[in-house]
Amino acid sequence: MSKAALMIFQKNAIPGKVKTRLAATVGDDLALEIYHWLVAYTHQVAREIKLDKFLFYSDFIPEDSNELFPGYQFEVQCGSNLGQRMCNAFEFLFAKGYSNVVIIGTDCPDLQVSDLNKAFLALSQNDLVIGPAKDGGYYLLGKSCFCPEIFKDIPWSTSRVLELTLDRADNANLNYEFLKILSDVDTFEDWKVFSSKNNITHE
Repeated sequence: MSKAALMIFQKNAIPGKVKTRLAATVGDDLALEIYHWLVAYTHQVAREIKLDKFLFYSDFIPEDSNELFPGYQFEVQCGSNLGQRMCNAFEFLFAKGYSNVVIIGTDCPDLQVSDLNKAFLALSQNDLVIGPAKDGGYYLLGKSCFCPEIFKDIPWSTSRVLELTLDRADNANLNYEFLKILSDVDTFEDWKVFSSKNNITHE
């Protein structure tokens, strides 16, 4: 039976270091508040998935991690850019014997449990599963093989991330399946659209 794991990439909650594009409009304090909300929502969804879970922090493992996220295993991301950090994390879990691995961040408040279930189901028949984001990136990536080439020379945080990732996958003869397109929250406009749609208010 295949061994599956969910990875969550999460920045340490340091004012001025999270949601920087959002903070440019709303300030560090509100950006941090929104970030905490997004993180809490992400873990609310992840808790429903009964698989091994790994939380990869950006800088360090906080002392209260076990209390906040019981049942998780904790690691620190390593690498000079997002691609290297994701590649290293996938390599780490495949080396531990996992054969189906899905990674998500904490930026997608439209993510549902059903999306994660569909991702793991898709990996039973595909090398990759991809959750495309409306901004041209992706909110989820799943792999049933290591395939580090899909992270090479990608201009992260641009609208070409998904397009170039698919180019790399095609060149490597990898087969893949898409999930539905969802929105990330990176800017104030993103948050305005999401919060008004869901009647979320803040000070």
